[in-house]
Amino acid sequence: MESKNQPLVSFITLNYNQTPVTCEFLDSTRNLTYKNFEIIVVDNASEEDPTAYIHEHYPEVTLIRSEENLGFTGGNNLGMKYAKGDYFFVINNDTEVTPGILEPLLAAFDKDPEMGVVCPKIRFFDQPDLIQYAGYTEMNPLTGRNTAIGMFEIDEGQYDQGSFTEYAHGAAMLVKREVALQTGGFAELFFIYYEELDWSARIKRAGYKIYYEPASLIFHKESVTMGRESPIKAYYHNRNRILFMRRNTKASHQFIFTLFLLFAIVPKKMLGYIVKFQTKHIKSFVRALTWHLKHRNLSAMG
Repeated sequence: MESKNQPLVSFITLNYNQTPVTCEFLDSTRNLTYKNFEIIVVDNASEEDPTAYIHEHYPEVTLIRSEENLGFTGGNNLGMKYAKGDYFFVINNDTEVTPGILEPLLAAFDKDPEMGVVCPKIRFFDQPDLIQYAGYTEMNPLTGRNTAIGMFEIDEGQYDQGSFTEYAHGAAMLVKREVALQTGGFAELFFIYYEELDWSARIKRAGYKIYYEPASLIFHKESVTMGRESPIKAYYHNRNRILFMRRNTKASHQFIFTLFLLFAIVPKKMLGYIVKFQTKHIKSFVRALTWHLKHRNLSAMG
């Protein structure tokens, strides 16, 4: 899998009704200074099959067409099954890479034999001086939320020191092949949202570390796929927030979080949706809560 001592990197990205956006990402990869890589695009049952167009304009790309939308989790897992690389670069199609992104990411794995995942610095595409991700904080056991370090800060070099971090960012995470195989990839139960946090937690429980590498940079076109206030986001984001806590925290933390959920999250969310007359969001939120009543026997710390 190596060429001139350069390990093969498998880019894995998803396309769902956004072929022009995906093509912009693919265009950016043509400027990479690191040459030993492959690109796998998984099409998640887009209304218009992009296979012919991708084959014609990007013959270097392997396109896998799924006849059903497998979500972020299932789509990326499908791509990893076809990947030949020593490293899997799970990356959003609504990103654009910088030419020298891969070399520092790969070099970071030499810092520690227990390194499992390395993520680049992420800045917003439409505001390219603004940071989106420079690592993640720990998950708050009360609220079931964490914070992206540096979010919305102007990049003035304040996060230019590499460091171990709590969670990888799903928009761009380079994973060692053996780590992906050992931990099983994304938990497909999540479909989308909180899935990279869950996988990160399992990767750490398997004895590996997660690292933020600021010498690598990527630009992210945030919310191109789902939208900021869509009902489907209201469903998966709320359902999976609870699901993450059930799978990855101790019983005492789950108890505290449940109290916070009942007496803080639910009233706040419902009031917000009612004030905005978002009836579809209300239904999605209620469906997210009742999902857990129907699935009480999920294994914790899985």
